[in-house]
Formats: sequence, C-alpha cells, structure tokens
Amino acid sequence: MSFGDPNNPYGPPPPQQPPAAPPGAPGYGYPQAPPTVPPQGYGYPQQPGYPGYPAGNMMPQTMPGLMMTARVLLFIVAGVQVLMGIGFIFGAATINDVSNSGEDTFGNNSLSDIGHASAGIFFVIALIVLGLAGLSITLGVKFTRGGQGIRITTMVYGILGALLGFLALINAADVGSSASLVFALLWVGFGGVMAAAMIAPSGAAWFNRPRY
Repeated sequence: MSFGDPNNPYGPPPPQQPPAAPPGAPGYGYPQAPPTVPPQGYGYPQQPGYPGYPAGNMMPQTMPGLMMTARVLLFIVAGVQVLMGIGFIFGAATINDVSNSGEDTFGNNSLSDIGHASAGIFFVIALIVLGLAGLSITLGVKFTRGGQGIRITTMVYGILGALLGFLALINAADVGSSASLVFALLWVGFGGVMAAAMIAPSGAAWFNRPRY
C-alpha cells in the first residue's frame, strides 16, 4: 500500500478544513461595521434642540438690553404722564371753582367765561395726556408678545416724543428756564432711545422671532 492512498488506514490523517465562521460573524481582519441604533420613534423621549437646528425645539430667547431699556423708559414716561394728567385735572377743577366764585360775587362776566373756557381746555389736555399714558403702558406690556405693529408704533411714538422734546428744548433755551431745559433734554433722550431700540437690528429680530 502506498501512504499516498487516501483509503490507507495506516497512512497520515487527511488535513482538516478550518471550521466555517457562523453566519453574520465578522471574520478576522475585516473592518467592523458600527452597530445600528434604532431611530427614535413614537414612545421615545425627544431631546431638546438648540437654536439654528430645524429638528429641535427652539429655546426661549432673551430680550435685548436696548429693548429692556426702551421698555423701562416707556413705563417711566407713563408715570410722568399720569402725574401730569392728574395735575391738569386738578388745575381745571381749581379754575372752575374760582370762576364759579367770581360769578357768585360779581355776576356773570367775561372773566368767568374765560375761566370756564380755560378749565375746559385743561380738562381736555388732561384726557389727552392720560390717553398717552395708557398708550405708553400698553406698548411696554406688549414688548413680550407683540409683533411688527408694536415695533412701528413705538418707533413713531419715540420719534414724535423726541421731536416735541426738541421743540421744548428750543423754547426753554429762549426763556432761560433751567428746569424746563432739563425736562426737555430728558424727553429728547427718552424718545431717541425708544426710536433707536426699534430701528436697531436686535429690535427687528426680537419682534420677528417665532412664537410658540
């Protein structure tokens, strides 16, 4: 018998084949594929996103500093306007009482008529000033949820306020009253800050932000 015969029982055993790898198991030396992660679907908690990522939830924005300053100034202006309105109402009542006393003493005359007319003018001015105070408060409150209408109204309101303050400044300079001069300067500054806050890009972006 030849040792080369594969049927020889005394010959060397035939070479064994290496065991086959189980299906799906990676072989040695081959790159490992990354494990697949199931997508988040219904029932999985969603992670909050950041601004600029369309798939995430928008985080709350903070009001710019210039906007906060304009809002505080609106409330300050509203307080001053309320005090002015109360003062005009008190003045109208006082003038009307003096006119009535003059009529009781001297009868109906031209001075009493002028007094009543002045009281009426003071009362109308008081209503206008109190109405502006209501507008100032409304604009300040609407800064958190308002849109472009609030922005444009505040911008026009600030420009008109600065213009009136500038006219008062010229008048105070002609008269030479220091108190009126300081008041006019403050009014110009307040109106200018309000208008600048609405014109600035940060103000436009604030009123254009998405709301949920």
